[in-house]
Amino acid sequence: MAGAAAEQRRLATVVESWLGRPVLVVGDAMLDEWRFAESDRLCREAPAPILTLRRRISAAGGAANTAVNIATLGGRALLVAPVGADVAGDELHDCLDRAGVWDRTVSQQHRPTPVKRRMLAGNQILLREDSGDPEDPLDADGVGRLLTALDCATEELKAVGGGATPTLVVCDYGLGALPAPVRAWLVAHRNRFGTVALDAHDLADWRGLTPTVVTPSFAEATRLLARAAAGFGAPPAPARAGNALHLDHPPSDPADGPSELVVGAAPGGAGERHLSTDPPGFGHAPTGEPTPGEDRVAMTGDGLTVTGTGVTVNTSAGEGVDRALLAESHLAELREHTGADVVAVTLDTEGAVVAGADGEPRRSHSTPVPASHAVGAGDAYLAAMTLALAADAPLATAAQLAQLAATITVSDTGTCVCRREDLLAALGTTPDGAAHPTLVGTDELAAIVADHRRAGRAIVFTNGCFDVLHPGHVRYLEQARALGDLLVVAVNSDGSVRRLKGPDRPVNPVEDRVALLAALSCVDHVVVFEEDSPAGLIETVRPDVYVKGGDYPPEMVPEAPLVRRLGGQVRTLGYVPDRSTSAIIERIRAQAGSSTPPNRPGGTTRPMSPATAQDTPQDGTPQRMGRTA
Repeated sequence: MAGAAAEQRRLATVVESWLGRPVLVVGDAMLDEWRFAESDRLCREAPAPILTLRRRISAAGGAANTAVNIATLGGRALLVAPVGADVAGDELHDCLDRAGVWDRTVSQQHRPTPVKRRMLAGNQILLREDSGDPEDPLDADGVGRLLTALDCATEELKAVGGGATPTLVVCDYGLGALPAPVRAWLVAHRNRFGTVALDAHDLADWRGLTPTVVTPSFAEATRLLARAAAGFGAPPAPARAGNALHLDHPPSDPADGPSELVVGAAPGGAGERHLSTDPPGFGHAPTGEPTPGEDRVAMTGDGLTVTGTGVTVNTSAGEGVDRALLAESHLAELREHTGADVVAVTLDTEGAVVAGADGEPRRSHSTPVPASHAVGAGDAYLAAMTLALAADAPLATAAQLAQLAATITVSDTGTCVCRREDLLAALGTTPDGAAHPTLVGTDELAAIVADHRRAGRAIVFTNGCFDVLHPGHVRYLEQARALGDLLVVAVNSDGSVRRLKGPDRPVNPVEDRVALLAALSCVDHVVVFEEDSPAGLIETVRPDVYVKGGDYPPEMVPEAPLVRRLGGQVRTLGYVPDRSTSAIIERIRAQAGSSTPPNRPGGTTRPMSPATAQDTPQDGTPQRMGRTA
């Protein structure tokens, strides 16, 4: 344990060391839009769900999200990218401002901001609509203003850094933000930057940049090897069975936006390994759900076929061959073709494989989550990897921090952003070197909540007696915690419980109840309140989500109007069957053969009605007029 603690402190030191480091991000910026809806019926015209929009979230995407991650991780991020003079562009500017990114984007009057709109119901993505035409090239004036912005931004960051060379991150997702003159400028001015990171759909377009690190997905790495085998600029060889190597990469091939480090299972099993009984070297289509552009690459020369996220390994490649081993075997070639010091091939569900000049492959692993939780996790990976290498961290440390940054961002649906505070918390520390206490007073809670809110965290709040903690409580609290970034639990004092439930309660004093709650990993802060209603604490905390236990609509929660007036939403969570505090207490009394209440020595029995036993919610509060207090 002592060794693990020392390792965490060492990693935390690296995170602290990159604070304020100037980073220029250039590339394809876009807007991510998430529309959360509810559906409880189908329409009559077609077997399609009727959706009621409940919430809409906008977030920076692509190069803009990489800049946001650098800023939230503690770097000083400056973004240069073309952005449309439209509503989506205005929203993107707001996202950058909120994250503290230095916005040096170049407005384009006749070129729309790329947008990805996702419609969800029950956290399931139903459809995605992309807008913004990547085929619209920047005109000569737009290219000129972009080059001017790059030159000025480089000097601005150099001045901020006291004359030191800034770090450069290039995000080329094929959406037209980096035409040939811009690429040529970046290659020609490579010496003005120290660490250079490159994330590009087509790495072959960046020969000559000699980046410090490249972070291709498995498909992007394979595409580069295929283009190298075809002689890069040579026309694609015709596809044929047998020992063929061919590339189908038309110049007008529409890009699908930034590559995403998917830390969960891909839809339809895409990316899974399948053994074949076909003849050696015979290429066949991958299994799983197709994605745009999956037909760009088919590589059969060494017994595998790769198209987009799918991979099929033939028996000629050997038993047990997987993507990680294939990536490891080609790391040296990838370094040679890109000129990069470090190559990090991301493998979605399988983590990443990284190698530097020593050729020693390093493997990291990821945590399976739904695909909707992992959008933009690759941006967090790229940001942390870049900052760590810019801070002169060893490659093994940089790879470890990059994977950790990607992994801790995938707890909920939305575009992934890793914050410095979250990364340090995962390493067992906080920005000020001390952790916030779990058990807090009301005044202390107000200051702590303010810190969390400044860090952009979504706050979940619930309250109850929690007299006898049982599995129903634990599941309820775990579900509540999953609705945001931290969970605050308010607990009724002993006097409050007696007023609400009678003189024989609580069974356990408040000191014991809060100690058990504070020991749960899903609970971030616990506070005790004396009043019968948590309204005062709700006004102090102003929760983003207020949670109660019960099988009734949120509108029936007494605190709902107050929460909504403060800008929050109300959620009710169902019960675990046959789990309630009252039922447990009655069972204990029956087994003890005594009807004397524990807190009333020598007293008389006050029988509990069946309705009371059944209607006590799992959050420990009583039912009053069909509503939960």
